[in-house]
Amino acid sequence: MVNISERPAEVEDRAIPGHWEEDLAVGAHSGSAIVTLVERKTRNVMLVHLDGDHTAETVRDALIKTMGSLPAQLRGSLT
Repeated sequence: MVNISERPAEVEDRAIPGHWEEDLAVGAHSGSAIVTLVERKTRNVMLVHLDGDHTAETVRDALIKTMGSLPAQLRGSLT
């Protein structure tokens, strides 16, 4: 784990693809949730619907599954 202020310049200036930003959008009354993944260089977006809960473990497992489906060169970092 690296502090966001310490991430490499190549991530900061969007020089190469493979560096992602993640967020969690939770619906009304916490009834649903979607993980958003945005690739910093290409601005490609992936949305991952979370069935059931949105605990840290559920989000982690969804990220592992989703990021694991990408080619290795597109799995540089996740912020």
